[in-house]
Amino acid sequence: MTNKDSRMLITNRNEEIKEKERRVIEFLERNELDALLMNRRENFAWFTCGGDNHVLSASEFGVASLLVTAKEKYVLTSNIETQRILDEELTGQDFEMIRFPWYESEGLRKKIMKIGSGMRIGSDILLPDADFVGEKLRELRCSLTAEEIDRYRWLGKKTGECLSEIGRQIQTGDTEHEIAAKLANELMRFGISPLVILIATDQRIFKYRHPIPTDRKLERYAMLVVNAEKWGLVASLTRLVHFGKVPSMIQKKMKAVAEVDACFIQETRPGNKFSDILAKGVQTYQKVGFGEEWKLHHQGGPTGYRPREYLVTPHTTGVVLDNQAVAWNPSITGTKLEDTIITTEKGPEVLTVTPKWPTLTVEYEGTKIPRPDILIR
Repeated sequence: MTNKDSRMLITNRNEEIKEKERRVIEFLERNELDALLMNRRENFAWFTCGGDNHVLSASEFGVASLLVTAKEKYVLTSNIETQRILDEELTGQDFEMIRFPWYESEGLRKKIMKIGSGMRIGSDILLPDADFVGEKLRELRCSLTAEEIDRYRWLGKKTGECLSEIGRQIQTGDTEHEIAAKLANELMRFGISPLVILIATDQRIFKYRHPIPTDRKLERYAMLVVNAEKWGLVASLTRLVHFGKVPSMIQKKMKAVAEVDACFIQETRPGNKFSDILAKGVQTYQKVGFGEEWKLHHQGGPTGYRPREYLVTPHTTGVVLDNQAVAWNPSITGTKLEDTIITTEKGPEVLTVTPKWPTLTVEYEGTKIPRPDILIR
């Protein structure tokens, strides 16, 4: 599917819009609220079925806010943003536009107070006249609609294709910055935003769990990590590339981390507790001979409209939901695996498959599971 074809995934959203409105109305009732204000990028994208309210990439907050009651839907923004938001982000959706001059520092708050006079308002940003409900909104986003899953499948497939392509393009002598630029360019050709790109080469893979790119040149070994976003959804993916024969210790670690990854994926089924899944993963780390490695980096958790909705720890109380996206990222020093999966009726579905990538088959509780291996160049 081309970038042009991807636009077909957001043209007919009537049922999804109704479902989002239903969830918000129920949320208002449960929390004894009259209206909900959403400004954060993930909430804007979720409620508008893929809309984008950002200008500054580094900010979690947007330039347009949504105010939703049981009967009305408003979008509030400055006169700078009004036309683009209407034309490109809210097409076919029944919002009333409320604009204010860009030079009024209290413009948004004044408009909210005028519309919501006498109302109890919940907000995902801190406002003196509203109840902060930011963390509670996660419950609205986590179980995806059929339309969201279709978009996620496109994003996961395309992200996997892009990373696979760059894994074959990079050469020894490339700097980590150059590798990052190639990956970002490939993603952005399809309208996909690279929220996070981590690149490590050679010894940096063994030293750092979050290696932002540097000017270091690739000699033999590279790790490519990406959080890729489109329509507000985020696909997370990690792959390893090696030039020449892979040392035996790295091969051993790669097989071990693949077994841990297979455990996480197979255990991610609706109703299972996230803390129990982590415990199973920790047991697998011990089984493969690297029992302390799980303590050196987080293991991932639920995803969707954020790179991680939260990180799973032994104290996490949540359970896996139907149609929920999850990204696990087990690592053993010098190796790592990461994919984005979604829970379905048939079991976990891996969204971020990298085509023409080597695989190794591991077994978990009697089930043989293919996982990505190191690409040898």
